Amino acid sequence: MSGTTELKKSCSVSFDVGRKRLRIGIGLMLTCLAIIAGRVIIVQVVDPGGLSSAADVLRTQSSVLPAQRGKIVDSRGVVLAESVLHYDIVGSARENSASKTFSRLDPSGVKQKVSRETGIGELASVLKLPAEELNDLLAGEGQFAYLTRSVEPEVESAVMALQIPGVTSRPVEHRTYPLGPVAGSIVGYVNEDGGAAGVEQTLNEQLKGIDGSRTYQIGADGIIIPTTNNHLTPAVDGQTVKLTVDSDLQFYCQKAIASQVAAQGAEYGNIIVVEAKTGKIRAMAESRTVDPNDPGATAPQDRGARSVTAALEPGSTEKAVTAAAAIQEGMVEPLEPLVVPPTYSVKGQVFSDSFVHGTLQRTFAGVIGESLNTGTVMVGEKLSRQQRFDYLFKFGIGQKTGIPIPGETAGLLAAPETWDARQEFSVLFGQGVSQSPLQTAMVFQTLANNGVRLQPQLIESFTGSNGVVNESPQAPGAEVVSPETAQKVRDILESVVTEDGAKDVKVAGYRIGGKTGTAEAVAANGRGFDGYTASFVGMAPMEDPRYVVMVNVQRPKGDIYGISQAGVFNDVMGHVLAKYEVPVSNAPAVRLPQTY
Repeated sequence: MSGTTELKKSCSVSFDVGRKRLRIGIGLMLTCLAIIAGRVIIVQVVDPGGLSSAADVLRTQSSVLPAQRGKIVDSRGVVLAESVLHYDIVGSARENSASKTFSRLDPSGVKQKVSRETGIGELASVLKLPAEELNDLLAGEGQFAYLTRSVEPEVESAVMALQIPGVTSRPVEHRTYPLGPVAGSIVGYVNEDGGAAGVEQTLNEQLKGIDGSRTYQIGADGIIIPTTNNHLTPAVDGQTVKLTVDSDLQFYCQKAIASQVAAQGAEYGNIIVVEAKTGKIRAMAESRTVDPNDPGATAPQDRGARSVTAALEPGSTEKAVTAAAAIQEGMVEPLEPLVVPPTYSVKGQVFSDSFVHGTLQRTFAGVIGESLNTGTVMVGEKLSRQQRFDYLFKFGIGQKTGIPIPGETAGLLAAPETWDARQEFSVLFGQGVSQSPLQTAMVFQTLANNGVRLQPQLIESFTGSNGVVNESPQAPGAEVVSPETAQKVRDILESVVTEDGAKDVKVAGYRIGGKTGTAEAVAANGRGFDGYTASFVGMAPMEDPRYVVMVNVQRPKGDIYGISQAGVFNDVMGHVLAKYEVPVSNAPAVRLPQTY
């Protein structure tokens, strides 16, 4: 009986222990389930640690959609610069060799398994390369290798359609210049950082555009997940820049000045053609110019536009400014008689002319016609120092024109209080002052345009990638002298051609006016002079001037009487008038008496 009792007690104790252990086990299991449930809630709902976001980041990839650089075209829409988009095909061996198969979507959207060997064979076919070569490049642990360079967009699309792991493309933009060196110094060129010269540099922001991007998520098999939030920001291509330059005329002028420089054994030369009433530059030619397709083939000093970067003494072309100032201030008239001595002295300074002469009886028109420094100083000294400075400055000397070409010079026009005893008078005939050929051309544009100076215009318009055209407005002109004064100076300039100083200047059927200039060229070391700057600036037709042509040649070989620029001026001006169908002159030429 006692044994039975002890057995019952033992069983009761074992049962209690078992129930206790069961309760503990159930409690532990419920605790684990609660932890798991809570973890699910945290990950899927609360996500305080950004675990879901972190997963998104791991799945998310992005690529740049490059903007295409805008074109540069001439006034007629002829392409001077454009970009062609090519691609480099690159591969990651580590990613490609990670598996012997990969997944991709076929054109119908169905997922398919493809062997690595098959993928490489397809890639070899598209790229027209040996499969063994590609296999070697894509084998191992390498992170990056060029598979091929500079393929066309159609080939890149075919490569990407294969969806091969580790094989991607990198866009490469090639800038091409279809007309080569025509307007090369104006257009400029690019490097890896963007525009490096010319308009390519100054208008880089308008030309380069804004890159876009594509962001998407991929699954573990490397295929894009179509249900996720993929984001596309389209690229905005650069604007098309339209120049005022006519490429045909530019080519003609480049040939003309190159021939002239060669014929005269000169260092370099420039020809500028400006539309008088608008300030539009129709040509700005250099005797040596860069081919933007291969800028390294041209010496650095010849890559830019000396028409705007070179500061030269203008010589006697500056007498047109003196004549305009003196007439405007009522100090002289074109036919005013003057007795001009062999030399002229003022404030201890003695001035002479390029030829020996006795006492001359000349009208003021004759003084300019024969380009007499003596007579010019006689009249110009009536202007105060400040007036001489003010008129030079109002005509644009000593200040940049604002043309969008790198390295433009403002020239050198010293403050009048710093002029020495000789310089205060030599500026009247273009010595002791320097300016660019373009600045000189714009002096004559002002006189041709009834005394209103315009800013030279090189940009016609900007066209956005959306097709919207924004015309480049002409800045308001500034009246430098009255229309009456401008007309009197034009009569003097026409008489230079008809009566005396430039009788070899002529274009059949047209009235021409202009002025020669011969100045001493400052030596490269800045000490003394080692040659001449020879120029001619003219306008036509004189009854209603439409075009100004500036010819400048630096350091031509020969004496001062053998370095005329009349022939090349006649050639270019005749071509311009014919090209733009300017009617021939229908009134007799002005012939102001040079003597009395």
